[in-house]
Amino acid sequence: MKNKETVYLTQEGLDNLKKELDDLINVRRPENVQAIKEARALGDLSENAEYDAARNEQAVIEARIKQLEKMLENVSIISDVSTDSVSIGNTVTIKYVDDDEEDEYKIVGSQEADPFESRISNESPIAQALFNHKVGDIVTVDSPNGAYQVEITAIQ
Repeated sequence: MKNKETVYLTQEGLDNLKKELDDLINVRRPENVQAIKEARALGDLSENAEYDAARNEQAVIEARIKQLEKMLENVSIISDVSTDSVSIGNTVTIKYVDDDEEDEYKIVGSQEADPFESRISNESPIAQALFNHKVGDIVTVDSPNGAYQVEITAIQ
């Protein structure tokens, strides 16, 4: 059995997971049970595509419910974040040393990461490099494409 891993979430992320779990249990599961009953009523189950599809969907729904329940058992809410040094929950502005370009990232748990929304995982190379550093620090980020340096210009 896998070790319990802490799942870091914002309150919004926690609310979204609870909403998804509620939808799976109270809407999608009952709809799926009904689809299985209707498919069974069609007769021969050995060549019944509707039945196979409904059973496959049931497996997906049940697996996601288990996954969400496990995550919710191990959740840690990101709150009261200090802006003294970089940690999970901070929004960090960085300047790339090589080209003076700036980027801003919010560091969140891996479940809420969305690079298109500038929300990066606490497990990402850049977040790992920034952790525990302060405004003005220049840090080296070891990425799969090679190392580069960034300066922390703001922590919120």
